[in-house]
Amino acid sequence: MSVVTTTAGLRPGLAYGALGLPLAFVALPLYVVLPNHYASVFGVPLATLGVLLLGARLLDAFADPWIGRWVDSWFAHSTARVLGIGSVAAVILALGFHALFFPPLRGPTALLVWCAALLAVTYLSYSVLAVMHQAWGARLGGDATQRARIVAWREGLALAGVLVASVLPALAGLGTTSAVFASTLALGVALLAVAPRAEKQAGALPAPSMRLPLANPAFRRLLLVFMVNGVASALPATLVLFFIRDRLQLPAYEPLFLFSYFAAGALSMPLWVRIVDRYDLARPWLASMLVAVAAFVGAAALGPGDLAAFTAVCVASGLALGADLALPGALLAGVIQRAGHAGRSEGAYFGWWNFATKLNLALAAGVALPLLGAFGYAPGARDDGALGALAGAYGLLPCAIKLLAATLLYGIWMRTPHGEQT
Repeated sequence: MSVVTTTAGLRPGLAYGALGLPLAFVALPLYVVLPNHYASVFGVPLATLGVLLLGARLLDAFADPWIGRWVDSWFAHSTARVLGIGSVAAVILALGFHALFFPPLRGPTALLVWCAALLAVTYLSYSVLAVMHQAWGARLGGDATQRARIVAWREGLALAGVLVASVLPALAGLGTTSAVFASTLALGVALLAVAPRAEKQAGALPAPSMRLPLANPAFRRLLLVFMVNGVASALPATLVLFFIRDRLQLPAYEPLFLFSYFAAGALSMPLWVRIVDRYDLARPWLASMLVAVAAFVGAAALGPGDLAAFTAVCVASGLALGADLALPGALLAGVIQRAGHAGRSEGAYFGWWNFATKLNLALAAGVALPLLGAFGYAPGARDDGALGALAGAYGLLPCAIKLLAATLLYGIWMRTPHGEQT
């Protein structure tokens, strides 16, 4: 495979990374806004909602390895096939997103059936686009810094999408949000058609089994670290709106908190990429985990009206977010290269990678929400015991899990031969 290295430039970087904006834009409403929307607007009980989200997300997660295998076969055929299937998936995703937030049905049973069906369709179409986009970037190859730049373009524009999604629903409503998402999604797919791409060697081998990544010890170690770290991120992502509205009692400041967090992540990303020029990829990731714990550990002690303190928590923990987004994916691209699987197996690897991400989100919703309900918490609660359980689940538990991830990163990854760190 010939490696394309022009993604460092503005125009090719935007062309490749642009699709990351709508994919991240849609993720925030789907994973953060939707649970609170169905609980608060439609009165769906938290336990029921948790089971529904767990089922939909597990279905999506277990489909990702298969999607990854299919993506490899589409790349093996032609880039035109990848773009064609991606375009169809984009249309389905845009329609499904709108229908989720504007259901034509009412009544508890009908609403739950509608939500479950649309979640399955929307999640699966999202997964096709996400795995396709990640595999495209990994196929470009390069050294550690180049791989970090490629991922940073994708994730930097993804953070821009999250920033827009964090304020647009509150400022303009879900109808406008849906229209903006559909427009940016169409633009992202169109720009990908002119993005840099890796040239396929004549007579390239067909895509191998989707189980191939799991036979790679380096991938298994990296995946374990990624999964544990992902659980630490998924818990507060699932609970943040409940925490802001009930623990802090500052619902009017939701856009400020979300914007502060994601803006800090976006602004920190070039810094993390620059650090990679001096160090390997793993050590900055480890440092970011420790920064996140130091920034977030005090969140559980906050109470009603702590506006400035929680804004500071959002900014400080957001600084660590840039590394969390840019560096693991670059490490994975290196694992694929060293295994000799570049150019034919990126989809399979990122299928399992996304499986881990979504399994984390599924467990966060499917376990945390019912447990909070068992402790007496429901949206709007003011009982000290219920709010204490919410604060612990939001602020303390993620820090403990993040420290476990840092320990694993050092123990099972950084202490391996140096080549696996980059």
